[in-house]
Amino acid sequence: MTLPPQQRRAIALIVVLGTLAAAGLWFGMGARQAATTEAEAAPAPAAAEQAEAPHAETLAMTAEAISNAKIGVETAGVTELRTEVVLPGEIKLNEDRTAHVVPRVAGVAEKVAVELGQPVKQGQLLAVLSSPALSDQRSELQAAQQRLALAQETHAREKRLWEQGIAAEQDYQQARTSLQEARIAANNARQKLTAIGAAPTGPTLNRFELRAPFDGVVVAKHLSQGEAVQAETAVFTVADLRTVWADFSITAKDLEAVTTNAAATVHATATGTAVQGKVSYVGALLGEQTRTAPARVTLDNPKLAWRPGMFVNVSVESGRTQVPVAVRADAVQTVDEKPSVFVPVPAGFEVRPVKIGRTDGTWTEIVEGLPAGTRYAAANSYVLKAEAGKSADHGH
Repeated sequence: MTLPPQQRRAIALIVVLGTLAAAGLWFGMGARQAATTEAEAAPAPAAAEQAEAPHAETLAMTAEAISNAKIGVETAGVTELRTEVVLPGEIKLNEDRTAHVVPRVAGVAEKVAVELGQPVKQGQLLAVLSSPALSDQRSELQAAQQRLALAQETHAREKRLWEQGIAAEQDYQQARTSLQEARIAANNARQKLTAIGAAPTGPTLNRFELRAPFDGVVVAKHLSQGEAVQAETAVFTVADLRTVWADFSITAKDLEAVTTNAAATVHATATGTAVQGKVSYVGALLGEQTRTAPARVTLDNPKLAWRPGMFVNVSVESGRTQVPVAVRADAVQTVDEKPSVFVPVPAGFEVRPVKIGRTDGTWTEIVEGLPAGTRYAAANSYVLKAEAGKSADHGH
């Protein structure tokens, strides 16, 4: 059946309106769902601010625990930092207290009384040599002493006879001249023995004893029993290790900063040990090849901890710089991979991350995180670092 044109237009209009209504309903629901999702995803303003706010860790400690740990508290403030020149160096023997023991007479070693590395006292026997040359010199002294004794007797007799008018004055003068010559010969023979360090007499004429010149350690030994040695051969080296030298070289640009008597710190690169001292010598000339000047710090070494051959770094103070905020260097600890200091609060200590600047080993500059006038844990702050580590472990 064919509908009239008016009815067909009415039906088409109804279909179009229905389609539009359905589409509007679908888009409205989608928009509401998207809005709901965005609203759920976005945190509340207060919660977002709370999540972004930094959380300062507090280490709870009682006053008694702080006292028992001997944690010292100081105030951050203006401080002068030392500026330094750091130069590599090496520990060496103090050459002023090092002796190369030379026999000064040729001979054969009958006995070697010490070993390499052995401590010795001044005058202690090191070795015994058998020396024909020494035997000749002692024989010469004995002969000279015999001639001197005879000349003394002759002189006394001639003097007595001359005073009695029996002998001629010429005989007396001749006896006096002979006595003087005999004395000179005996003194000469004695001085020859003294020059080589030998006693005028001994158990045997050829026995020569080598003895330690001062308290020290045998640091070199080149003699064995039965070995023949020459007069100029150094058979032992004895060094007094209670003082050593830290030798280093100064570049031309640092010569003005490093002067004699300047304060210096010597750091052992292997052990981390450090000791204070003063520059005792600065060379007046630059090396032709290195273009540097030699210098040294003389160190007391009572425990023999500074061994010759050790590599060191020598820090020489070249001036001072004032910084607005600084703390003790050992007050800065690493917590959660950040440099931090510990600030006292009523419940204990608060971990305060900081940004550090320059340091001279005693003081460290604080660039950010700790205003001047803030109290902080100085002495024994490592105890607080250990507590912070425990707290982090418990947190995991």
